[in-house]
Amino acid sequence: MGKIGYGYGSEWHLLRYLGYHRAYLSDLVLNHIGGQSLSWYDFRFLPPNKSNKHDGEHIGLDFLENVEAEAAWRSFWPQSGNAHNWDAVGEIWVNGQREWLLVEAKAHSGEIKSSCGASSQKSLSMIRAALSQTMASFCETPVPVERWMSPYYQYANRLAMLHFLMKVGDPPIPARLLFIYFTGDRRPDGSICPQTSTDWEPDITAMEHHLGIDKDSELYSRVHQVILPVNPEQ
Repeated sequence: MGKIGYGYGSEWHLLRYLGYHRAYLSDLVLNHIGGQSLSWYDFRFLPPNKSNKHDGEHIGLDFLENVEAEAAWRSFWPQSGNAHNWDAVGEIWVNGQREWLLVEAKAHSGEIKSSCGASSQKSLSMIRAALSQTMASFCETPVPVERWMSPYYQYANRLAMLHFLMKVGDPPIPARLLFIYFTGDRRPDGSICPQTSTDWEPDITAMEHHLGIDKDSELYSRVHQVILPVNPEQ
């Protein structure tokens, strides 16, 4: 969990919705996905530390509590460096099946860009292999794997997690990704914050084009995007 902005930023607004408008958010997500019910997992308490942080996001597969899946994940993805941090985790029921809902939230355009920071050759080799496998689930025509390493690495590695859960895990672990794109944020540092859903479209389109995403691929149907105003009354 990074430093949360006071009154701005994706973490701030998502926590607002989870704390003050949980029913509104849940109904919006269920209507978008077509699910029947949704429950959100609490964040983790952290031991006392020097930065005075008491709470932490779910990391990697810690929400599963599945020893076999965690062992398989260690063979699929390096365990050193920055792990997958989830902005929220939920359980959603879709067509009578329980599935995991893994959430990433963004409030300004710069948040969607990142590069792989792994330094060891072993880690880089594992990441490239995992992303190459993932491409087979999302791309009709695979692109060079380096295009998945930058500048949309976080999005790419979230797709890798979905691929792992649905295609590598034995048995498969039903899951979905939910990307929440906030509109109407205002940041004191002057970062570009989309004010309407239309403002987000060029960035999202450019990202998917760069990665070669085929929207008709089987797993893409489990990748959901919700545009959410920081205040629907604005």
